[in-house]
Amino acid sequence: MSTATSPVRHRADLGEMDADSRAYMALQPPPPATPPSPEAAREGMRRARPFNQPDLPHVACVREYQVPGPGGTIPVRYYRGVSTLTDEALPVQVYFHGGGWVIGDLDSHDWVCRAVANAANSAVVSVDYRLAPENTFPAAYDDAVAATKWVAANARLLNIDPSRISVGGDSAGGNLAATVAIALRDEGKIKLRAQILTYPIVDLTFEYDHRFEKGVALNNGGMRDFIDKYVPDVSQRRDPRCSPLFAQTLKGLPPALVILAGYDPLYDEGEAYAARLKNEGVAVTMSRYPGQMHGFVSRPKLLPKSLDAIADIANFMTAHQ
Repeated sequence: MSTATSPVRHRADLGEMDADSRAYMALQPPPPATPPSPEAAREGMRRARPFNQPDLPHVACVREYQVPGPGGTIPVRYYRGVSTLTDEALPVQVYFHGGGWVIGDLDSHDWVCRAVANAANSAVVSVDYRLAPENTFPAAYDDAVAATKWVAANARLLNIDPSRISVGGDSAGGNLAATVAIALRDEGKIKLRAQILTYPIVDLTFEYDHRFEKGVALNNGGMRDFIDKYVPDVSQRRDPRCSPLFAQTLKGLPPALVILAGYDPLYDEGEAYAARLKNEGVAVTMSRYPGQMHGFVSRPKLLPKSLDAIADIANFMTAHQ
């Protein structure tokens, strides 16, 4: 186990929340006194989607598969960008949706995956991993690893290039992408081209900045509740399979794009992870959105800086194909 310590220092100056984020928060109802049940939170995410996302962009192909996994079949959704050629073996990003390991599904991030596939002229495979609290750690991690291996093993079926696989995700999905990258490096059979970590969770022991107790899309209480549901056993929270910041070494990992939102409890740990990657010889590209909040990439209708982040992802994928 790594001797890495949890970063507890926070930024002295947050700067200002930008106008789009302020307008977004003005439309939100007051937060509940206690965290909602998983079922209520999932339904809330489904109901919010039409307000957060525009119509789904057209892509060349969408197919769904059932992937064998350690806890049963794992649904995945496969996309090909609208301008790609039918017979072309494409680079692919295996994508893990956000939602604190508790909410989110293939539909919640359908827009994101379509937008990335189109912008990067690539394939995307979105993974519907098992959710907590029904399935606690390491269920989501195990599914993420299994699904990525399935993509590599089924390159002919998917018409992808198995030498051009990347992983990516936002929030809890960024956590899964980071941990999958470590697992595959350690196993040594699949060499990833890139890891794309959008406001990733990397340290489940992190002490959140008190300034994010309220007034932001993801507050400290909500983040703590997600962690309690995914890893209820506190003694497991330094396991690198859920807290990659505690990995023994990050050397040999694929190049990383780290996208961070300034008004986000996860910003400081994301900075710490990016710094450690860089210090251990991993090529890191940082993309900071200081006035934005957690979740902005999947809310383009109200937070249009999402489109800039999609371009960041596509450019990084293209550069590492």
